[in-house]
Amino acid sequence: MTGFESHDELTPLLQEAPSASWSVRAASGRRLAAVAEVPEVAEVLHRLLLDGRDTFVTQETAEALLERWDVLGLRMVLTALASADDETGDHLGAAILNICGQSEEDGERLAVLCSALTSDEDRAVREEARRILEPLR
Repeated sequence: MTGFESHDELTPLLQEAPSASWSVRAASGRRLAAVAEVPEVAEVLHRLLLDGRDTFVTQETAEALLERWDVLGLRMVLTALASADDETGDHLGAAILNICGQSEEDGERLAVLCSALTSDEDRAVREEARRILEPLR
């Protein structure tokens, strides 16, 4: 596991994720993004991306996943974006711009990741990837 030696080290982060404190949830999402490939963690990250109590949690978690610069991180954000309400969707979109829209090189990297997701098994992910990819072409 990246940055974690054992499941025991993940337990406190998983326990913090449903905290009543927005800052604790946001910090948990940021740290858990490093091990998003762990199925138990992926489920928690999805809930944090769609946090109904504070959009800061949504944006922090999304930015941490996007900072991975991999298909998995972007796929998780696009999955959430496909089912998000308007306000949450705005913050997920802002996270994409904040991380992936800072330079021409970032745009090129985002285009490569989106291209990989245009053939994803999930129709909603494919559509979100195509929607983002269109203006990048």
